[in-house]
Amino acid sequence: MTTPFPSPTVPADNRTEVFLRYLDFFRESVLAKVSTLPEPELRRSSLPSGWTPLELVKHLRYVELRWIEWGFRGAAVAEPWGDRRGDRWRVTPEETTAELVAALRAQGSHTSAVVAAHDLAEVGAPGPRWDGAEPATLERVLFHLLQEYARHLGHLDIVTELAGGATGE
Repeated sequence: MTTPFPSPTVPADNRTEVFLRYLDFFRESVLAKVSTLPEPELRRSSLPSGWTPLELVKHLRYVELRWIEWGFRGAAVAEPWGDRRGDRWRVTPEETTAELVAALRAQGSHTSAVVAAHDLAEVGAPGPRWDGAEPATLERVLFHLLQEYARHLGHLDIVTELAGGATGE
């Protein structure tokens, strides 16, 4: 993995830079873990909940899409829940690892561009993402994204270890 851990001792110009460093680190950590698994393990679940590593990659792409585009920006998103069918995450047999990895990285680049263009205190646009509640600030959205990535990276650590892949950071 080429994205270094965003240590608190490394100076940052502002809070936005800190958020983006952590998002980049978590995103690339997920992709590094996934890259250690053979294709059959990427599409197989070893957990009672049934999700697979590739489904997690797709889910995280849609998490960023939902919170940044559909939520903060208030943009129309054709399929904000495109990572799932019913109450389950889903990857079709036609979706390739390379496509899903590229989609997550592209979404990450888009997230970074949106975040860099806005102040953290800016309130998101009203829209269906907020389900009738007042929109959150960009800072709150980013906190949510960080907790989502941290939580799922921990899940992936366990799945990767069970499959014989890389362990640790």
